Amino acid sequence: MEEWFTALTLFEKVYWITALAGSVVLLILMILTFVGGDIDDVSGDIDADIDGDGGLGFQFLSFKNLVGFFTIFGWSGISCIENGLSTGLTILISVVCGLLMMLLMASLFYYLSKMQSSGTLKLKNALNQIGEVYLTIGANRSSIGKVSINVQGTLRELQALTDEDMDLTQGNVVQVKEVTDNGILIVKLLNK
Repeated sequence: MEEWFTALTLFEKVYWITALAGSVVLLILMILTFVGGDIDDVSGDIDADIDGDGGLGFQFLSFKNLVGFFTIFGWSGISCIENGLSTGLTILISVVCGLLMMLLMASLFYYLSKMQSSGTLKLKNALNQIGEVYLTIGANRSSIGKVSINVQGTLRELQALTDEDMDLTQGNVVQVKEVTDNGILIVKLLNK
């Protein structure tokens, strides 16, 4: 092995060292990811502290992306050298391949972060939704009742008031026309 390495040119040694070092670090990152270890990106921590950012956003320059760049840069460069390409073309191809890998990884992490949901109920999403009275709602906002309504893909029972001149009883179909600041739905009767 030592004879093989010493026989390489400096150009080839740089690519082999880059490829092997990048592969080892990438393998360690993958193992840590699967066993629950966490390696925070320095830029992610700084952005979160400064901006108060709730999400990752699109991070092109991060530790994981740099490891991906150097790994693909090294292996694509070795492949170019083995196929007899010129030094300039080898450098160009390996840099482009490394940058494409960074773009791919940044895009992957960006879209994965978009798949997360906070699970927080946003009552504004109930506006104009149709539901059914569950517990009687007093006429002219005289008493709070409850409605069964689908909000954010989940059937929920929420407190409601009405401006109708009659009580809304169980089974009446209603539509949400307003949401108060304290989270009570204002509904109107649909099946008059």
